[in-house]
Amino acid sequence: MPSLNSTFAGIKSPNPFWLASAPPTDKEYNVSRAFEAGWGGVVWKTLGLDPHIVNVNGPRYGAVWGPDRSLMGLNNIELITDRPLGVNLKEIKSVKRNYPDRAVVVSLMVPCDEASWQGILPQVEETNADGVELNFGCPHGMSERGMGSAVGQVPDYIEMVTRWVKSNTRMPVIVKLTPNITDIRYPARAAKKGGADAVSLINTVSSITSVNLDTFSPEPSIDGKGTHGGYCGPAVKPIALNMVAEIARDAETSDLPISGIGGISTWRDATEFLLLGAGNVQVCTAAMAYGFRIVSELQSGLLEWMNDKQFENVTDYQGLAVGNVTDWQNLNLNFVTKARIDQDLCIKCGRCYAVCEDTSHQAIVINSGRTFEVIDEECVACNLCVNVCPVDGCITMEQLQPGMVDKRTGQTVDENPLNWTQHPNNVLACATD
Repeated sequence: MPSLNSTFAGIKSPNPFWLASAPPTDKEYNVSRAFEAGWGGVVWKTLGLDPHIVNVNGPRYGAVWGPDRSLMGLNNIELITDRPLGVNLKEIKSVKRNYPDRAVVVSLMVPCDEASWQGILPQVEETNADGVELNFGCPHGMSERGMGSAVGQVPDYIEMVTRWVKSNTRMPVIVKLTPNITDIRYPARAAKKGGADAVSLINTVSSITSVNLDTFSPEPSIDGKGTHGGYCGPAVKPIALNMVAEIARDAETSDLPISGIGGISTWRDATEFLLLGAGNVQVCTAAMAYGFRIVSELQSGLLEWMNDKQFENVTDYQGLAVGNVTDWQNLNLNFVTKARIDQDLCIKCGRCYAVCEDTSHQAIVINSGRTFEVIDEECVACNLCVNVCPVDGCITMEQLQPGMVDKRTGQTVDENPLNWTQHPNNVLACATD
C-alpha cells in the first residue's frame, strides 16, 4: 500500500491531513479526540498576549446552504482564543507528550512589535510544539486592533514580523496568508524574504453572509447588530486553489512549502491542493460540519487513488498540475469542442435549451418529441449546458480532431497550437464585454 507519511517544513506527521487553527483546536480535549480519530496534525487555535479577549455570547456563525441544505459556507465572528495563555500552553505540552508522532503547530497573533514576539515565543518553545504559524489572515475583530489581516495586507509588515520571529525561535515558522488582497504573490514573496519556512493559505474571506429581512440586521446578529466576519467552507475552495497555484508557479516562491487551506471536504479536494503544489492540507469547516471521523474517509480515499495511480508517496504527485496552470494568452486557440447530448440519458427537462437560448448562443433546438439537439454552427463550446444539466454525463464536450471543419467559423482545425504573438488580432476580453 502507498504511504501517507508526510514531512512539511521539517515537521513530520503520519498523514498530510491537519486540522486548521479554529474552534476544533482550542483545547486539549478536542485535539486529543482529533488525534484518536486519526488526524496527522493540528494547528492550535490562535494564542495571544491580551488577557482580556472577550468573544460574543450570541451567535458566532452565519451560514450559506445549498438547495439540499448542505453547508456551503460558514461566516464566523469569533476571535482568537479567550482561554488563558498559561492554560493553553500547559495543554499543548500535554498533548505533545501524549501524541509524540503527531504534528502540533501553534498559531500566534500578538501586537506588531518585536518585544511582544520575543515574549511569547520562548513560552511556546517550552511546550515542545513542532512549529508556529503566524496568523496574518484573520479579517475581523483582531484586524481592527492592528493584527491579523491588518499585517497580512502589507507585505513590508509580513517580512518585518517574520524576520523578528525567525531571529527569536528555533522552531519552523509558517506564515498564514490572508486572501483579502489583490495579488497573493506579494505577501508570499514577503514571507519568504523574511525567512519563513512555509506559508499556509487561505485564511477566511471577509464577508457578510446574509441580512435578516425582518430585523434588517446582518447575520449572525448580536442584539440587532452584525459585522463582517471570516468566510470559509466549500464555497471558498476555488479561491484557495487559485492562490495556492499562483504561489506554486511564481518563480520567486515556487520552492516555498505551502499548506493548503480552504473548503477541503473530501479526499478529492485535498488531492487537488496537493497536485497544485501544497505539501499538506488543513481542514476546518468539514470537521465542524461532520465531526472528526471524516479523516478516515480522507485517508482511505487518498490511499485508494494513490494505489490506482501507482503513487507510493505523497511527494510523488505533489505539484504535478502546476505546469498545466498558465496565463490565458498561452491557451491553444485551435482546441475546438462541441456539445453533444446523449438522448438515452436525457430526461427532457429543457434546462440546456432555456439557458442557451436566453443567455448564451442559441445553439440548442427543440425537435419533435421534445428532443434537444446542438447546432454546431452556433455552438461556441462554452459548456454552460453541461453545467446546468441535472443528469451527470448526459451532455459532454466532444473535441474536433485536426482536419475537421468547425462549422461555426468555417475553419479547419489545425494540429498546431496558435501562437499568441503571431496573432495580434486575438484581443483578450472579459465575458461581460
